[in-house]
Amino acid sequence: MRSEAAVVQAIYRYPVKGLSPQALQRVRLNVGQTIPADRLYAIENGPTGFDPAAPAYFPKQRFLMLMRNERLATLRTEFDDATHSLTVRWQDAEAVRGDLRTPQGRKAIEDFFAHFCADELGGPPKVLQGEGHSFSDVAKKVVSIINLASVAAVEDAAGQPVNPLRFRANIYVSGWPAWREFDFLDQTIALGKSARAKIIKRITRCAATDVDPDTGIRDLTIPRTLLENFDHTDCGVYAEVIAAGEVIRGDAVVPVL
Repeated sequence: MRSEAAVVQAIYRYPVKGLSPQALQRVRLNVGQTIPADRLYAIENGPTGFDPAAPAYFPKQRFLMLMRNERLATLRTEFDDATHSLTVRWQDAEAVRGDLRTPQGRKAIEDFFAHFCADELGGPPKVLQGEGHSFSDVAKKVVSIINLASVAAVEDAAGQPVNPLRFRANIYVSGWPAWREFDFLDQTIALGKSARAKIIKRITRCAATDVDPDTGIRDLTIPRTLLENFDHTDCGVYAEVIAAGEVIRGDAVVPVL
């Protein structure tokens, strides 16, 4: 097996599960952790029993998320690390702003989503957060990686443009052939000078990828396209950070053989 080097083309985090991404120029990866502040918050869709004092994994269906709530893609959000202030913009105007660490700030955000998603709620929306917890789609703390050549292969199969942000990954890489990332399962990759991560799982895609991240329109059938053309519904991989280090856009991503 060849050991092609790839390059980090983009880095993203999603401070609030289901809402828009935040692009990063660089990030510090820590052992056994997600990208800092990735899926730090979630918006509960009906009572889940989540305990902030003992945070535990819940399936994504318990929260507002694109698989069922595609209108979320029409929102643009900004999250400030220093203040934990979330700003939500809709139709090119600020709709709401709130400090997610305060009851007043959370209520402002909750009231907005109670209105915005009124016909899709199983109960009052509630902003959730737990110390050290990430509301990832998987229980293990991981970093998600997308190979842009694989997205291009999906695009060719679909016969129309496929925005890579449909896959809501943390790190997008170029330089590997399509689907090469699957060959590195259970192997270690170097990200930049010192960070190391072990690829542990292929990512099975759901209907969230059918939603255009710009318009909120469900205009493609990505899982079906994958299955019909590639005999699987996977795109991207999860990796567990095993050595800490800073990763910068433009850094090399190299399998450690």
